[in-house]
Amino acid sequence: MDKLLSNILQLQKEQISTLKEMREALYELKTELKKVSLFKKEVLSLAEASQLTGISASDLYKRTSNRSIPFFKPSGKLIFFRRTELEAWLTSNRVSTVMEIEEKAMKFQICKN
Repeated sequence: MDKLLSNILQLQKEQISTLKEMREALYELKTELKKVSLFKKEVLSLAEASQLTGISASDLYKRTSNRSIPFFKPSGKLIFFRRTELEAWLTSNRVSTVMEIEEKAMKFQICKN
């Protein structure tokens, strides 16, 4: 009888462990699906823009406050962003690689001589 109870308890532990793993996997899948859906949306809320860019909502709000990032405020209260404008803003101010700088320096020297 003790052996049977022990086996039943072991099976319950395994089921609980499996359920936890399934919940974790479903949560990860849900998170990934949300990210994918952000790339399909044209207009994003502050929270969605934060999730898309990886920039905190408070930092994005500060940037809207000092008008250093493009945004929309149709109702005078809620803030929205156009995804394409956010992507353009994120990729602005590109930093050249060392190789690009060296190539420019060589071209400059060739033109100078």
